[in-house]
Amino acid sequence: QVQLVESGGGLVQAGGSLRLSCVASGTIRSINAMGWYRQAPGKQRELVASITSGGRTNYADSVKGRFTISRDNAKNMVYLQMNSMKPEDAAVYYCNADVLGYGLGYATNYWGKGTLVTVSS
Repeated sequence: QVQLVESGGGLVQAGGSLRLSCVASGTIRSINAMGWYRQAPGKQRELVASITSGGRTNYADSVKGRFTISRDNAKNMVYLQMNSMKPEDAAVYYCNADVLGYGLGYATNYWGKGTLVTVSS
């Protein structure tokens, strides 16, 4: 089994910054794509940013130029640096990863439990 644990959420003022971290642990041979999603109250979960094992990134239009996703493959970690934050960035942020275990020829998708980000105006 694999666990994803997020950290770094909290309260920030509009215009401020936060850095989220997520670590994957368990039976892991390798991790393909990793990403961050968010879900605000009453809204659907949406992709914020993703990154492949080779470092190719993808961002939601709403966060381009403000958020940066990165990863440390040796540590099985992914990060989300959030700058110039806006009230509409407030949500529960979830870590997601496609993990390749041992003995399987395909990756399994996992989710973390989420970390709450609140942005005051």
